[in-house]
Amino acid sequence: MTQSSTTRPARGFGHTLRGLGASLFGGVTATLSAVGIKIAERETNRDEALRETPLHSLELRNLRGQPVSLARWAGRPLLVGNVASECGFTPQYDGLQALWEEYEDRGLVVLGFPSNEFGGQEPGNGEASEHFCRLNFGVSFPLFEKCRTAAGPEQSPVFRLLGGATGRLPGWNFGKYLVSADGRSATFFPRSVAPGSSRLRRAIEAALPGD
Repeated sequence: MTQSSTTRPARGFGHTLRGLGASLFGGVTATLSAVGIKIAERETNRDEALRETPLHSLELRNLRGQPVSLARWAGRPLLVGNVASECGFTPQYDGLQALWEEYEDRGLVVLGFPSNEFGGQEPGNGEASEHFCRLNFGVSFPLFEKCRTAAGPEQSPVFRLLGGATGRLPGWNFGKYLVSADGRSATFFPRSVAPGSSRLRRAIEAALPGD
């Protein structure tokens, strides 16, 4: 009787452990499945962001407050950057201008969007920003009114679309997006990728319209 009473609980305990393990495994599997579904949905939404609203369809304002339609550059790839005048990466203006001068005739359009949200490094108004860029870096590519890149009610429609398409938003000044000629896909390049880097230049070459 003593032996029987000690072995039965052992079998019951093992059965409980097996049941618990199966329950946990089932829960983990269900959780992973749900995560997979959410990731798939997010990837689908990301792919559709620019397909539904091509970037070239946007109506914006330049640094002087004048309306500008990106449709004027329809059929041309766009290199979009969030820029600032008092940043350690501000010398990248030189590289962006060099790309503009080299590739403009082949179809590339460089667009600059000043932003004061990272370290308060673009404190001036539109006129001050334009004067700084023209005077110090000879910038001649289009510059737009100051904007916010971060998600929220004040986020620029440009960065809302680009963030949705790539899953990436700038973490600092001089993030870059290379947008396809049809405005329906984009690739993000962080500030650490300089305008003159081989990585970015190869991507630009691939995005240029055929001769």
